[in-house]
Amino acid sequence: MALSVFLAVLAACSNALGTVLQRRAALTVPASTSLRLGLILDLLRRPVWLAGIAGVTASAILQALALASGSLAMVQPIFILELPLALVIGGAVFHVHRSRKAWSSVACIAAGLTVFLFSLAPSGGRDTVSGFRWVPTLLVVGGIATALVLAATRRPLGTARASCLAAGAALGNALTAALMKSAMAILGDQGLEAFLLSWQTYGFAMIGATSLFLLGTAMQAGPLIASQPALTLTDAVTGVALGVTIYAEVPRTGMWLVPALTGFAVLTYGVLALSRTRCLANCLNTDEEQPHAVEHAMG
Repeated sequence: MALSVFLAVLAACSNALGTVLQRRAALTVPASTSLRLGLILDLLRRPVWLAGIAGVTASAILQALALASGSLAMVQPIFILELPLALVIGGAVFHVHRSRKAWSSVACIAAGLTVFLFSLAPSGGRDTVSGFRWVPTLLVVGGIATALVLAATRRPLGTARASCLAAGAALGNALTAALMKSAMAILGDQGLEAFLLSWQTYGFAMIGATSLFLLGTAMQAGPLIASQPALTLTDAVTGVALGVTIYAEVPRTGMWLVPALTGFAVLTYGVLALSRTRCLANCLNTDEEQPHAVEHAMG
């Protein structure tokens, strides 16, 4: 378990670096009220975005290794650390002064996450999930994500649009992790050929790519306070839920739920408070005070 936690922290760090670079690149292309694939073509021309993709790719590899040796309900919430790590990395890269409020928010996130995971301490569970169990999971999670994206397309650029898109991306991230864990178990038990032939491998690749696209649009759609909490908290909660429901991982219950909920409340406060700080926006190279330019879709 210690190894999986260590790998998950490294994955969060790599993802934070990728997020900082992707955010910087995403705000150099015109914003759009439509979910256009041309956004990806615009970003592919920017070396900073490609470097961000390299960070995300390394994060995915580390995440896969963490999931191969640990539980989904333990590994996925650790990605909440991506937010304070983005503050640390972005501040160092862009020479941004970090305020006392930002550092106290980071402390709340770290302490709350530690208490939350220590209290739940999920154990047991299965390494693979049979095919019929995936059907309701894909329908429910995919259906909610689709509803959120459709709701976002009906909203103008702003808080509601950014929140819906980020939450949809978070659901995709959690589902990607769940499929990745199953694919890694197939790789370990049956070898590379079975891994390359399994539908889970292509499932997590496609869903992961879709989530990456949604995250890019969420970054453009509205302020950081809208997108970042929706992304980090939804990902963590969904990861725990999928670990418990489809992988039969068993968290501690009873009186342990009191510190677990307290820890989650503290880290939620930390996430919301940090997302409101100007220094985090500067670390991610955003300008929260300036309205986004709107590019009309070309007919």
